[in-house]
Amino acid sequence: MQGIVIKNTGSWYTVLTDEGQQIESKIKGKFRLQGIRSTNPVAVGDRVTIVANAEGTALITAIEKRRNYIIRRSSNLSKQSHIIAANVDQACLVVTVREPETSTTFIDRFLATAEAYSIPVVLVFNKVDLLAPADHSLQEHLISLYTALDYRCIALSALTGEGMTALQEMLKDRITLFSGNSGVGKSTLLNRILPHAALRTAEISAAHHTGTHTTTHSQMLPLPEGGWVIDTPGIKGFGSFDMKPEEICSYFREIFRESEHCRFNNCTHTHEPGCAVLQAVTEGRISESRYRSYLSMMDDHDENKYREAY
Repeated sequence: MQGIVIKNTGSWYTVLTDEGQQIESKIKGKFRLQGIRSTNPVAVGDRVTIVANAEGTALITAIEKRRNYIIRRSSNLSKQSHIIAANVDQACLVVTVREPETSTTFIDRFLATAEAYSIPVVLVFNKVDLLAPADHSLQEHLISLYTALDYRCIALSALTGEGMTALQEMLKDRITLFSGNSGVGKSTLLNRILPHAALRTAEISAAHHTGTHTTTHSQMLPLPEGGWVIDTPGIKGFGSFDMKPEEICSYFREIFRESEHCRFNNCTHTHEPGCAVLQAVTEGRISESRYRSYLSMMDDHDENKYREAY
């Protein structure tokens, strides 16, 4: 039987078969994915082949080739990755400018990784109901920054429903991954889109202005108007995986565009004379925050950075 993995709770996977049956399944033996050192060889969104047994469960015996996936460095194991989801049409990165504040480094790392695997990203700015005037200015600056780079941005409040129509229209008939830091209101947002899902939510820590993990596993949820959303656990950091330093500029749209004018073909855009990227940063055509994010990803080959979970 063939089907799609719609839930992963660790060692068990819920497979929705092409006949509409949900079967709890385990992996048969050890899967070795071609070229991927992953902590989770099977991900939500994977198309798989299963063999049912007498107990009513099944074994996953094969995984179909993925059309795409989004991956991040495992937080505890620097040489391994974690596949967040596979075979998605788009990703919604839920961000907030307060309670908690999502860093531009986190946003840029997510965008660059999605760019590497050809996954369109929409930035969803949640909690607009909490914004003070200074917060509004920061949010408008970020929306202007990313809109200029051709990323779609939606500002909304999952709590009040403001701005939800634009988001719901873009979900129809698509498989959409939802991701973001813990505490940005992802579960509240999905509960408004799918009230019957009843996903757990939690309060923001008053002491640290950070969120706690309320989603403990990844799952695909069907939309009544067609399509699926993939809910994933909140993540604190987004370490890039398996990117060569010379490739990283390709995943920053404006840096890649400017790099065509560098004096040297192998320019790293860090110190070289005649570097068009450095000139663009100086002249304000590339934002300093984006350039800092680029430098931080260039530094990811320093494995000591990932010895502690982040």
